[in-house]
Amino acid sequence: MKEQLLFDIPKVQIDKPIRLIELFGGIGSQAMALRDIGADFEHYRLVEFDKYAIKSYNAIHGTNFETMDIKNVHGADLGIVEKDRYTYLLTYSFPCTDLSVAGKMLGMSRKEWKEGKGTRSGLLWEVERILEECNELPQILLMENVPQVHGKKNLADFNKWIDFLKSKGYQNFWQDLNARDYGIPQNRVRCFMVSILSDGYVDYKFPKPVELKTVMKDYLEDEVDEKYYINNEKSQKLIAQLIESGVLPTEQNRTEQNRL
Repeated sequence: MKEQLLFDIPKVQIDKPIRLIELFGGIGSQAMALRDIGADFEHYRLVEFDKYAIKSYNAIHGTNFETMDIKNVHGADLGIVEKDRYTYLLTYSFPCTDLSVAGKMLGMSRKEWKEGKGTRSGLLWEVERILEECNELPQILLMENVPQVHGKKNLADFNKWIDFLKSKGYQNFWQDLNARDYGIPQNRVRCFMVSILSDGYVDYKFPKPVELKTVMKDYLEDEVDEKYYINNEKSQKLIAQLIESGVLPTEQNRTEQNRL
């Protein structure tokens, strides 16, 4: 019998079929990732408000989900049963609209959400409500959002979220990862958090960076129809409209963000 060492730390392993629950599921990027790595999973629940995203999701994954407002979803709706047979993986890429520097950066205040005047990014606290209502909790949670989720303005609420997860028995591991470090020629940084339901301490390590072997040019077509081009006058008009609407940051916003 192998001697148990004092500082042995259990590694996280998924040894049962995954039932995937996607909140703010969009077109199913997380499902695509599981598909591409050959994971044994089923599209179990999808919560997505946008009818066009749902239509795309169903076309991509061969499913038949309908639109659903997360405000109308309750813990029992997740259908978490037979946890001895299945691993329930819940993903929640909640809206980054009010966190990103490309938006108005209004934040994700828990207090304001509870007062009925929260932001779209405040929909995170609907996830809190749903988990509070669950008799059985998913074994693993996966969050993905912009790095500003733990920026200076949002850090207090980010910590409140982590404290809540801890109170439910989750151990949480988060890190900012850049797409260019994982085989994609794009400078795209996102914050990921893996939360593992466990009575004892567990160990989780994010994947190490890999060598980038391609550049953007490798993905571009040699010949593109002129109808896909936009002339300089139209492009400047479009940029001005995006800045005015808050979709793109102004130069002042960029400067302020770089100071944080």
